[in-house]
Amino acid sequence: MNNPSSAARLRVRGLGHEFVRTRVLDDIHFELAAGELCALVGPSGCGKTTLLHLCNGLLDVQDGVIDNDFSSQASMFQQPRLLPWQSTLDNIALGLKAAGVARRERQQRARALALRLGLAASDMDKFPRQLSGGMQSRVALARALLLQPQLLLLDEPFSALDIGLKAELYQLLLNEQAERGMAVLMITHDLMEAVRLCDSILLMAAEPGRIVARYQLALPALQRDDAWVYQHTAELLQQPAVRASFGLPEHPARPPADGLAGGLQVQALPSSPGLPRAGRC
Repeated sequence: MNNPSSAARLRVRGLGHEFVRTRVLDDIHFELAAGELCALVGPSGCGKTTLLHLCNGLLDVQDGVIDNDFSSQASMFQQPRLLPWQSTLDNIALGLKAAGVARRERQQRARALALRLGLAASDMDKFPRQLSGGMQSRVALARALLLQPQLLLLDEPFSALDIGLKAELYQLLLNEQAERGMAVLMITHDLMEAVRLCDSILLMAAEPGRIVARYQLALPALQRDDAWVYQHTAELLQQPAVRASFGLPEHPARPPADGLAGGLQVQALPSSPGLPRAGRC
């Protein structure tokens, strides 16, 4: 069981980025603590993936600072990215192989986690082409979790799945996160997915990509039922910043003064790096 230090954080300060003189990110500030699930939400082209790649070290930082106290991290992408010539078991154990773990040990650990995530013993020797999309996603999740990361970075890994498979993988992810205490930073276009899974939601706007609001969800994710998720997704969709970010028309009804059931807290984020004051919508 992984027990990251409660003091570990990912800190992003004044982050900016350009591609061929086009400013794609500007003045990004946020922190992610151990045990926290945070979603980056925004329209296509707002720089969510670029920001995640910067946090993951896949791109060099041009402007600003990223401080990462977590000693280990892993990623899961929109596509499972499994090696077609490797079995299910070997795909899951790939990270341990790269770390030099002996074959017998890494396969034992991979098999145990795969079974816990709902794969069958008969799936272990199959190749990716023999697995359904949902099973491939389980393999990709197992591969990331087997590394026991303190920080897990998710790039829309559930977007291609049907609603039933999503629900299963959501529960698996939340159970593993609760047990391990890892931090999770995910990007998604799906507001309902963010409301179902995350403690906080960072809303991004485009041209250039920037964070314009933070939404805190008071109820722990494992305690949220469908009615709570639907209700608070509807509340989120009434927020002017959300509607503006996604190019939705102005909503005729104003959001409730105190939020539905007191579950949603809103921070409008200033451009300065100082800590904004929190308020209720």
